[in-house]
Amino acid sequence: MGKKRLLIFKILAIMSPLILLALLECALRLFGYGHDLSLFVEDEKHPGYLVMNQYASIKYFSDQQNATIGNFEPFKKQKTPGTLRIFVLGESTTIGYPYMHNGSFHRWLRYRLMHTLPDKEFEIINLSLTAVNSHTVFDFGRQLVDYEPDAVLIYTGHNEYYGALGAGSTKAFARNTNLIRTLIKIREFRVTQLIYSTLTSVKSVFAGKEIDLRENLMKRMAEDQQIAYGSDTYQAGIDQFKTNMNDLCALMNKKGIRVFLSNLVSNEKDLRPFISVPVKGAPSADVHYEMANRLYNGNNFIGAKKEYMQASELDLLRFRAPQVVNRIIREIADTYSSVTLVDARTAFEKNSEHGILGKQTLLEHVHPNLLGYALLSDAFYESFKKSGLISVKNDHAMSFAELRKRMPVTAVDSLKGDYEVMILKEGWPFNVPMPPEEKREKTIEEQLAGALVVKQISWEEAMGRLKANYIRQNDRAGVLKVMEALALEQTLDPLLYDQTGKICLTMGEHEKAVTYFAHAFRIENNFDRAQKLFITLLKLDRPQEALVYLEYAAANNQSGFSLNELHSFVQQLVELKSKFEKDSANVALSNQLAAGYLKFANATAADKYVKLTLNREPKNQIALQLKEQIKAIRHTSVQQP
Repeated sequence: MGKKRLLIFKILAIMSPLILLALLECALRLFGYGHDLSLFVEDEKHPGYLVMNQYASIKYFSDQQNATIGNFEPFKKQKTPGTLRIFVLGESTTIGYPYMHNGSFHRWLRYRLMHTLPDKEFEIINLSLTAVNSHTVFDFGRQLVDYEPDAVLIYTGHNEYYGALGAGSTKAFARNTNLIRTLIKIREFRVTQLIYSTLTSVKSVFAGKEIDLRENLMKRMAEDQQIAYGSDTYQAGIDQFKTNMNDLCALMNKKGIRVFLSNLVSNEKDLRPFISVPVKGAPSADVHYEMANRLYNGNNFIGAKKEYMQASELDLLRFRAPQVVNRIIREIADTYSSVTLVDARTAFEKNSEHGILGKQTLLEHVHPNLLGYALLSDAFYESFKKSGLISVKNDHAMSFAELRKRMPVTAVDSLKGDYEVMILKEGWPFNVPMPPEEKREKTIEEQLAGALVVKQISWEEAMGRLKANYIRQNDRAGVLKVMEALALEQTLDPLLYDQTGKICLTMGEHEKAVTYFAHAFRIENNFDRAQKLFITLLKLDRPQEALVYLEYAAANNQSGFSLNELHSFVQQLVELKSKFEKDSANVALSNQLAAGYLKFANATAADKYVKLTLNREPKNQIALQLKEQIKAIRHTSVQQP
């Protein structure tokens, strides 16, 4: 055989396995074997929208039965100009465990933004998953850069040891980040999925057992349950976090994408170390914890805090991030100009007794309670403002106290979270017995939360039953909270926004009604929504904004009544308001505005200007006459503009 032919033969011999694999890959895809593991897929319910792929997590879990599923929050395939698109990356805290729906910090944040900046369109897409770590966060992050994010929010670091492919859950790959990234990549191929499925089947046959899904996920993921401080495995977890987060933030910085990177919180005071063993003759975690309790009881809170933190640091079962992780987070934020440090820890400390993190803000080891999630959202919100991502006028800002009061987390959501935590703590590694059941009739909220936690009903069904119960009780505030909760969950349903806006009107909450009607109108323009908007905006004395919707209604008039006179009237109001804003002491202008509104029986807006006149001139006859007209209109309940 000639040298040339021999070379060709060798090349073909080397290439033939690759060619066969490529052909097999094509055949498997052609016949629909395996799963597309892309981060996003087309949303079947909403054409033109993308949603997180339910199979995206498979490639991160060595045992795919442990793979978790995240939220399905749709966003437009083609980003609308002016939209602020925000992606959220992280683990179980970031997705909102144990509340999951509107208890999560990103929903608190979205609610506050939509009511503080109602004219701005926000897309906040949570891509977090339970039981993952920085390997998944990095891989998700590198994929989403092509989807025009304005900001990426990150809260991660607690799962570096026992999250998917973590240093304490997959020993074979734990110490080589590049190898793990290669493994993640090749798992996308259908051939790899076929090989894995075959090996899993063979393993289950020869091993004679499968994963015990009755054990909680924490136990199934924790392979190495004793990781000593300073050990090789301990250092491997820190190294993988530093490498993944540094590489991700470097990529975001290069692409000019803003990153809001939060430091971490965990329970220091109200959780004993899970596993405490003396290492090399040094005091154990339990010794430090007991010392902390003594110092705390002796009012030495500075010393107590130091000992509590040391007890957590020496806990061999590493479900809480080491303190060095927060130092790495700060260093990364200081390194890259596009990265903003979100100081959640300080916010939590300010709301904890003596600045020591415990049950005031945390449910167990790392997951916040509802106050904690609100605080986490507030930390991101304040970082948005300081960085200039959003601009908020003080007169339109929703305070933190107002947010906590208004946030639509229902009693069912709160109770469901309580029950989830009870179940979690009953198992390993907490082993806390379930409290005895109270012998009394359960409330409807307790019944629904109980059915929800054992998956007898869906969250949407629970909300529907709760709403029906509040309607029977004529509890309008309860109905409104449920409707707001549903609207926050199902962001593309204009009918939900319509219904929520109508309830707001019946309760006199006109500002909130405008927000919901405007959102519905942006999703789907129609005459009815435009009419409600211009009527409500005129009641709120916002004729310039009302004019936009009035002009749409006039161009799409389905009422059979001419809107020409009203259009002319609103134009005059806009001109009068412009003059009044430059000369607010002019009582003649305020009387004209009041009279103009009364021409269309708008007593609410007219009363505002009559009061302004009478505050300056208590005996102004025109204003006094207008005041009587307002009384007459209100008496007969005719308040339509």
